[in-house]
Order: sequence, then structure tokens, then C-alpha cells
Amino acid sequence: MTLIAILILLPVLLIVAGQAGLLRGKPLRPPGVTAGKLQPPSKTQNSVSSQTALYPDHPQASYAKIEPFRYTGEGKAAFDKLAKVVAGWPRTTIVKAEAGYLHAECSTRLLKFTDDLELWLDEPNQVIHVRSSSRLGRKDLGVNRARVEALRAAAAPL
Repeated sequence: MTLIAILILLPVLLIVAGQAGLLRGKPLRPPGVTAGKLQPPSKTQNSVSSQTALYPDHPQASYAKIEPFRYTGEGKAAFDKLAKVVAGWPRTTIVKAEAGYLHAECSTRLLKFTDDLELWLDEPNQVIHVRSSSRLGRKDLGVNRARVEALRAAAAPL
């Protein structure tokens, strides 16, 4: 009987903790671009970054590698298109939006796990770099990669 009570109580406690914001994790520190770089990928399999080549010895470089957004035409227009898609996503909050940079928090519905999504316009190279990272957990089950690829599909063509 005790095992059954635990199996019932544990999910309820997790949902309550999530709804109370206890599973959000710590915000991205420091957000933004420093010397032409977003933060490196996480040290565990819970992030993707289009700048993994800048960290060749990183232990998760192969897992985290994802292509940047490539565009033709004006970079600002491509960036604004991506930002508009992100702003329209449910459970997504734009934390910082400035010329060529966006930081958003994306939360899961039930447990309110929060991931950080960053976009940075690199006009000289005609790309928009992206980093998406979970705040909690060692693995993201491909959620961050799926988020970036969904953004790529929703904003195509750039």
C-alpha cells in the first residue's frame, strides 16, 4: 500500500512544485554576446549552439552542434522574422530584445521547466546564431534541438 501511495503522491508533488515555479532553474548568467560569442554549450547533453566550432574541445560539442540561421537579403528583416515567431510561441517570454539580440525563456506547460533561447545577428557572416539550453537536468531529450528546428521551419525562408 505504501508503494502505491508514493507512486500517486510523487507526480502530484512534482506538479505542485512545477506550478509553484520551483523547477524553473536559475536564469542565464550572463546573457548576451561577449566578444562575438554567445555562452558556450552546457557541459551536459541539454543544449544546442550554432557556435560550437568556437569551443572545439568542449565535451558536448558534437551533441550541441546545430546550424545557424542563414539568410539572404537584409539581416535585420531576417532577425525580426525569427523574433516575431518566437514572440508568438505559447509559454514563451521575451526577456531581452535589442538590435540584433534576443533572449527568451520557454517553459513547459505542466512542470514549468524553463529553457533559455538566444538569437544573435552576425551580419558580416550573414547568419543568425542560436543557442537553446535547459536550465535543469543533464539531458533534454532533444527538446532544444526540436525548438530550434521548429523555429527554422516556421520562419523559412529567411
